[in-house]
Formats: sequence, structure tokens, C-alpha cells
Amino acid sequence: MAVFTDPSVTGYHTPGHPEAPFRVSKSAERLKAAGHALLPPEKPAADAELLRVHTPRHLETVAKGTFRDADTAFYPQIDAIARTSLAGALSAAGRAEKGEPSFSLMRPPGHHAAPEKVAGFCYYNNLAIAVAGIPGKKVAIVDVDVHHGDGTEAWAFGRENVTFVSLHQVPLYPGSGLKSRGNCRNIPLPPGTHETQYLKALEGALHEVLNSKPDLLAVSAGFDTYKEDPIAQLKLDAATYKRIGKMLAETKLPRFAVLEGGYAEALPLLIERFLDGFFD
Repeated sequence: MAVFTDPSVTGYHTPGHPEAPFRVSKSAERLKAAGHALLPPEKPAADAELLRVHTPRHLETVAKGTFRDADTAFYPQIDAIARTSLAGALSAAGRAEKGEPSFSLMRPPGHHAAPEKVAGFCYYNNLAIAVAGIPGKKVAIVDVDVHHGDGTEAWAFGRENVTFVSLHQVPLYPGSGLKSRGNCRNIPLPPGTHETQYLKALEGALHEVLNSKPDLLAVSAGFDTYKEDPIAQLKLDAATYKRIGKMLAETKLPRFAVLEGGYAEALPLLIERFLDGFFD
């Protein structure tokens, strides 16, 4: 059971922005105190890996800062930091292929980044790139972030070896994910959704996932479904995250997860609870 992280990913910040360094630094401190082994990425992310999902033009816009997104700022070092975040996802996926549940504790997140789009605090789609690097296996992606994983769906749609499921609040940014299509199952949830409703929806989603007969499970682990998150309105308690992790573990699939959203001060506790179930 491995947790991949790197202190360098705390090296950017805009005052007042919810996607702040504490998300990784404080969570790493808590997980270390709880006895988790914190490991650096096993190798750097290469252009060839990024190009599994993104276009050459996209890599250039991130490196030069020529993109424009109101929520996603350019920082001179962001390309290197985003690649480190990706390296954590790649390392976690590699461990999962060997049968070891793993988690990437990195920032920036990735699930809003599309093949040619920076969006929603995301520069590169860490999970999609990691899944694209798993040849010869059918992979199920489960996105439990409060926001629809539109960037991941944009890449996953129509791919025979991928099943994508997203549970997310509607209405909420980015305004997509209202309907299912093809191999992509979207489950909109109203503001105020609490644990019983959420877990019932997740149970149904995982039933569909298992019916697709995947070889591996990849999880976009967002924690902005928490009742005190500042930018969403679902009502999950801290204890719910252990139950979510346990339900994912009960699939008995090789699995890994990457950090997406989650902006409440309680985030370190929520991640610890999730891993208590996910690593069970």
C-alpha cells in the first residue's frame, strides 16, 4: 500500500485560491503520523506519456502559459509541478498493476483537463494519462469528486477498454455530466445530498462497473463532497469517506486513486478516512 507525494507540488499558490498548498502538505503530515509510507514518484513523467492524452499544442501552452482560464492561473514553474503530479499518478497506476492499492497525494488535480484544454485548477489529466498507459487491460474509472470529470470523459468517450462513471453535484461547475452516453455513465446529484443517498448511488454505479468486467479500477478521489467544503453543497460526513473507500475496495479489483478536489480544512482527515477503507 503506497502513497506517492512530493513536497515540490506545494510550490505555487494564489492568495485566497481554494486549491492551496495545505491540501498536500497537511495531508502528508497526517498520513505520515498515521503510519503510511510516503514515497516520491518512481520516475519523471515524459512527453511521450503526456501525449497519450494531450496534444503537442497543449503541452506548449502549459509550458509557455499561453492558455487562458479564469480559475487556472499560470505560474512560471507550473509545467514542472504538474508533471510531478502526473508522475505520482503514473507511479500509483504501476503499483496497482502489480496488485498493490496505491494513492497519489499530489496537486494540481487533473480531471477537468481535456486533450487541448486547461480548466478548473487542472493542467494535465493525471488519471487519464495513467489509464492510457495501461495496455491490454480493461479499466473502470470512478470519479467521486463533487464536480463532473468532464476532461476525463472527453478522453474516455468511445474507448472500448474504458468504462467511466462520475457522481457529481448538479447544478455546479462545469455544468456538464447531465446525461450518460456510450461507455460514460453520469450520475447527477442534487445539492444537499447526504450519506444514505450518496452511497446508494455509488452502490449502483459500482454494480454497473463490475458488469463491465474490468481488470483494474482507477479512482478520481475528490473530497469536495464534504459538508463543510467551501465551493459545493453536498453533505457527506467525515466517516462517509471510509465507507466510500471500503466500497471501492470490496470490488476486489487492483486499484489506485489520485487526489482531485477537496478544499475544506478537514481534508487531511477525510483522506486518512478514505485510505482506511481503500487500503483495507
